[in-house]
Amino acid sequence: MTKNYLPFALPQIEDEEIAEVIDTLKGGWLTTGPKTHAFEVEFAKVIGASYALAVNSATAGLHLALEAIGLQRDERVITTAWTFTATAEVIRYLDAHPIFVDIDPYTLNIDPERIAEQIDKHNRRLDKIRAILPVHFGGQACDMQAIMDLATTRDLRVVEDAAHAFPATVTSRSASNSNIKHRIIGTVADATVFSFYVTKTIATGEGGMVTTEDEEIADRIRLMRLHGINRDVWNRYTSNKPSWYYEVVAPGFKYNLSDIASAIGLQQLKKAMKFQDRREEIANAYSAAFSQFSQLQVPAHINPTETHSWHLYVLRLNLETLTIDRDRFIEEMSARGIGCSVHFIPLHLHPYWRDRYQLTPDMLPVATNEFKRVVSLPVYPKMTDEDVYRVIEAATDIVKKFKR
Repeated sequence: MTKNYLPFALPQIEDEEIAEVIDTLKGGWLTTGPKTHAFEVEFAKVIGASYALAVNSATAGLHLALEAIGLQRDERVITTAWTFTATAEVIRYLDAHPIFVDIDPYTLNIDPERIAEQIDKHNRRLDKIRAILPVHFGGQACDMQAIMDLATTRDLRVVEDAAHAFPATVTSRSASNSNIKHRIIGTVADATVFSFYVTKTIATGEGGMVTTEDEEIADRIRLMRLHGINRDVWNRYTSNKPSWYYEVVAPGFKYNLSDIASAIGLQQLKKAMKFQDRREEIANAYSAAFSQFSQLQVPAHINPTETHSWHLYVLRLNLETLTIDRDRFIEEMSARGIGCSVHFIPLHLHPYWRDRYQLTPDMLPVATNEFKRVVSLPVYPKMTDEDVYRVIEAATDIVKKFKR
């Protein structure tokens, strides 16, 4: 490893975040309290959502959202295999089953046409499909117009995995296609789940947020995220009832977010648009450079009027034009001091999902084939222009060296 190694991802923590955490520590309230409440209020304002509920991870948020829409044992949820395992594992938490759908080869997002096919197939088998769970891969919004239309006509709920998609927007049209508008991801589906993991577009180390317009969903999540107690910690200690009094009304979970994490989130939220602007600058620089090479395929940004969060910059190698494979490409990048990653190893290739649902590579051919040629490059606000140039220089040098 070179001395000046550029990591794949780094959070941007500055004096403001540090000061906010110190203020929290001096205030003596470390668990869910006033900072978490403030974070929820401010996040809801930024998104334009009626409700925002802080949780200790996006995984927790997805679990809570599916529980809140009433997902039952042996019901089905349609989702993508092109994601991290958390997206599907939360379905199994509730003893329900994922139906994995292939991806669009252009965007790598879930393909609405394949969703419709699976709905029809499972309806013929009399399987009960409850919901669709799309993932906005890399920060490029899914075709939510098509997905919401499917959900409406088939009486399904939609829970979005927006772990990559803050801030991102999507285009929607009226039935006549005459009224086009942009909606922020977080205001479209029945519930939307964001991640604040250390590598995400804003970071609290661990943490997440669920947004919804549905009061019943919000109330259920609020109840279930802390042991099924009918008042959360903050309310218990600020209400006019004795602080020791509470009632357990459901078998809930321990999914609340601490004030220490929320303190970081409050300051990160203020910088979210600045962070997105910088990631977009980096992505544009990459695409301008890599588009000159037939050996490389740059990520899709299907509608330039929509906001792409650019959580990931996923380059694809045209392997037939190179003498090396993707894994060797990553090794060559590392030798030049550049950290890379792969997003994702599709779920149908993992032992648990493969064996549990008898999945084979040919059942999801697009995901299977695209996995072999994807590589995620560094794209984070802390990168300097020199860092960006280093990544471009390394990748293009490898292409020149190993082109057929």
